[in-house]
Order: sequence, then structure tokens, then C-alpha cells
Amino acid sequence: MDNNDTALVRLEDVWVALGLLTRLPLPPRDWDETRPAARAAWAYPLAGLIVATLSCLLASVLLWLGLPATVTAAATLMALTLLTGAMHEDGLADTADGLWGGPTPARRLEIMKDSHIGAYGVIALISGFALRWSALSALIAAGWLWTPVLVAAILSRTAMAYVMDILPNARSSGLSKLTGRPGKQATRIAAGLSVVAAFVAFGFAGFWLVLVAALTLLTCATIAKRKIGGQTGDILGATQCLTEIALLVAISALVL
Repeated sequence: MDNNDTALVRLEDVWVALGLLTRLPLPPRDWDETRPAARAAWAYPLAGLIVATLSCLLASVLLWLGLPATVTAAATLMALTLLTGAMHEDGLADTADGLWGGPTPARRLEIMKDSHIGAYGVIALISGFALRWSALSALIAAGWLWTPVLVAAILSRTAMAYVMDILPNARSSGLSKLTGRPGKQATRIAAGLSVVAAFVAFGFAGFWLVLVAALTLLTCATIAKRKIGGQTGDILGATQCLTEIALLVAISALVL
């Protein structure tokens, strides 16, 4: 396959991104098996957009029924989590357990692969949900629902693509290794989609949200590189969660 193929944007990439990042019941499609799955990373923001749209539709119905902002925020978070099969939250918990529960890179990777959850993982999940729920509750109470949720979902999926690209695989096997690395073309397209979304939604203030997302993903990448020498699927999930948390908090500070 020639190098020019890295720049191609294919419709099937959206299905690949949705199949990888969500648990949506997708209709069957014929895949180009010669095309690495990582090439679909440009469509990760679109997968985030679809998940966030479905979650916001549920939230809008609940608000129409008269439910308070706090309950609506909790339901929105449940939808965001269930639509992805909690894969990002699982990555956050495993990353917290592994990176801070093992003395060596090999032991950290071993802990991250273990299906059991430890104290660090529990703390990470509780803290993450609490921060997102608090920010969403305040935003929804102030009349902000769709824009914050959509922008946070889009930018946080782009953060995943960037960490995939800038870090090597920490393992010789696993989902991240099988998916591959997206390359500069795919990450630039994802970044372009995210920047447009941020600026359309918030005008020039969108610059600060892009900056928050960039700083968060670079922090995640730096810690992962130092702790385990690269990235795994768990690191990518943690990056998505932490970037989404940072963005919702930042949006709260920006608009409230």
C-alpha cells in the first residue's frame, strides 16, 4: 500500500471508529482488511460526536419531563458510559492501579492487565465521575447541555488519537498494538475537526479549550512514557476520560 493512502478519508473509517470506541449495534459492512484500523483515528471525533448526541437526546427528554439538573447530569453520564461499554472508564481505573501500584514498568503493565480493581482505580473512578457530574450539573442548571457535552466528547477522542501517534506501544500484544498507530495525516484531520468544533461552539474562547485538551493529553503521554515506556489501550482510555473531565471543568469556568 502506498504512502498516499494515509491521507484518504473513507466512509468505512467511521464504522471502524464506532466499532472500536462504542457498543452501538452497527449494520454489517465489508471491510478493507489491508487498511490498518488505526487509519480510522481521524474519525474518532465523529464517534465521540455520535455518542454525545445520543446522550444529549436522552438528557433533553429528561429535562422536558421536568427532572432536575442533578438527575439529568447523572443520566447523561450513564449514557456516555454505557454507549462505550465503559471502556474508557475501565482504562482509567486500570491505568491508575498500574502506574501507581507497581514498582517497575513490567509490574505496572502486569497490574494494568489484571481484571481486578484496586484502591487507586476505585479512587480514580469515583473522582472522575464526581468531577464530571459536578460540572455537568452546574452547566445543565445554567441552560448548557449540548454544546459542552459535544465539544468535550469530540476533543477527548482526538486526544486519544494523538497519544496513539506520539507514543510507541508499551506491549507487543493487546488491542492498541493490534490497532496500530494512526500517523500524522489521521491525527491532523482529527485535530482539524476538533478545532473547528471548539471554535464554532465557543468562538475565540475555543482556543482555551483546545489548549486544555492539548495540555491534558501531553501530561498523560508524558506520565505513560515515564512509567511504562509507551501507550496501551488502557492509557488511551484514561486519556479520553481525563481530557473530558478537564474540558467539562474548563467549560464550566468559561461560561458560568
